[in-house]
Amino acid sequence: QVQLVESGGGLVQPGGSLRLSCAASGFTFSRYAMSWYRQAPGKERELVASLSSTGGSTSYADSVKDRFRISRDNAKNTVYLQMGSLKPEDTAMYYCKALSVGRTYWGQGTQVTVSS
Repeated sequence: QVQLVESGGGLVQPGGSLRLSCAASGFTFSRYAMSWYRQAPGKERELVASLSSTGGSTSYADSVKDRFRISRDNAKNTVYLQMGSLKPEDTAMYYCKALSVGRTYWGQGTQVTVSS
């Protein structure tokens, strides 16, 4: 059974940091590109960061560039999103996605709230 389980969300003050994790199971994690998306209330889901299957290629949304970093540990079947200098506009549900040829899997999400 394929599972993507996000964790690490929570309430943080502006300027703070969080690290999200997404643990994968039920498929060959090392063959999948991984991404983090987010969706704020009333807004469309948007791509935050992506990482190739080997970890050698990354991309980021302009809004998070230089503040967030995506990484993966293929030995642990886990992808991470290190978030720093958080802003209220980063408040959203964060989802991880696994993508390979013809297959896409989503997690259930973890809530991040940035507020004083």
